Amino acid sequence: RPNVVVILLESFFSQAMGTLGGIEGVAENLDSLGANGVLFTNFYANSFRTDRGIVSVLSGYPAQPTNSIMKYPRKSQDLPAISKSLARNGYDLQYVYGGDANFTNMRSYLTAMGFEKIISDLDFPISQKMSKWGAHDDVMFDKIATQLEAGEEKEPFLKVIQTSSSHEPFEVPGFNRLEDIRLNSIAYTDSCLQVFVNRYKNTPYWDNTLFVLVADHAMQYPVDIDIFSSQRYRIPLVLYGGALARTGVKVETVGSQIDIAATLLGQMGIDHTDFTFSKNMLNPANPHFAFFTVPDAFGVVTKEGEVVFDNVSEKIYSTNLSDTLILEQGKAFLQKIYDDLEKRGNKNLHN
Repeated sequence: RPNVVVILLESFFSQAMGTLGGIEGVAENLDSLGANGVLFTNFYANSFRTDRGIVSVLSGYPAQPTNSIMKYPRKSQDLPAISKSLARNGYDLQYVYGGDANFTNMRSYLTAMGFEKIISDLDFPISQKMSKWGAHDDVMFDKIATQLEAGEEKEPFLKVIQTSSSHEPFEVPGFNRLEDIRLNSIAYTDSCLQVFVNRYKNTPYWDNTLFVLVADHAMQYPVDIDIFSSQRYRIPLVLYGGALARTGVKVETVGSQIDIAATLLGQMGIDHTDFTFSKNMLNPANPHFAFFTVPDAFGVVTKEGEVVFDNVSEKIYSTNLSDTLILEQGKAFLQKIYDDLEKRGNKNLHN
C-alpha cells in the first residue's frame, strides 16, 4: 500500500522527450525520471482537453468525441475512480491545482470521486496568482512540498497534482531557456517538477511512494500537426519513486490514459473489475490498444497498425488501408462507450 502521487502534466507530449524519440533538452527531468523508473513508450491520451483527460486517468473512462461526462454530474458521479478504490483501502485523498477547481464542473466531479480535500486558486493569495489560470506551477509545487516536509501526512495517501503553466498563453515567470514559447513552458514546468521531486526525496514518505507522471493531453506541436495523426495524441507515462521494485524499465505495450486505473490497481492487488474500459497494460492476457477521440473522429492504435476515422468525411487515415478490422473494432468500442454513457445515472431504468 504505497503512497501514490499522480501528477497531471498540462499539455506534455512525447515529442518533448528525447527518451521517446522527441526533441532533446526540453523535458530533461522527465527524461531522467523515465530512465530511472518505468517508462511507457507507446502511450496515448484519450482526448485533447483537460476535463476529458482527468476522467480518463482517474476513472478509466474513455473520452467521447462531442461530450464531456464531467459536465453531467448525474452521470459522472456514477463512475468508478482510482480515488474511490484507494479510499476503500484506507487512503487519505487530496487534489491540488493552482487554478479554478470549478472550471468545467471539475469540483463536482472530484467531490463525487471522494476528494474532500481540494486545494485550488482560492487557497493562494492574490500575490501568488500571477498566471491566466491562477498560481504558477512553482508556487503550486512549493505549497504541496512545504506541506509534505512538515511530516504530518496521514498514510497511506493519494495526492493528485494538476499543473497549469504549460497551457496557452504559455507565459511562465522568469524562465526563458528555449526560444519556442510552447517548448519553453514545458521546460519550465519540468524544472518545477524536478525541484518538487528533489524536495520530496527528503521527506519521510519517499521510500513508500509511487509517482504516476502523465500528461492530461498532448500539446498541438508542431502547430500544424494534423488532428488525424496519432502522434497528436502520444504522451508520456512514467512511474517513479521509492516504492518501485524495479527501475530502468521500458514498457512497449500500447495503451492509453484509461488503462492507468487497471494497471495501477492491478499492481497493488486491488480489484478493478468496476473499471469497464480499463486494461492492465502489464497483463499479457489483455488486448492492448489505445483509443482516442476528437469532435467527429476517433482513432485506434495497436501494435499491428492504426486507424483514424473522420465521421464527417468518412475518410479513413490508416497505416494499412486494407486492414478494416481495426476500424470495425474502433466503431464497436465507440458504440459501447455511448451505450454505457446512456445508462450512467439511470440505474433504475436499466436493471
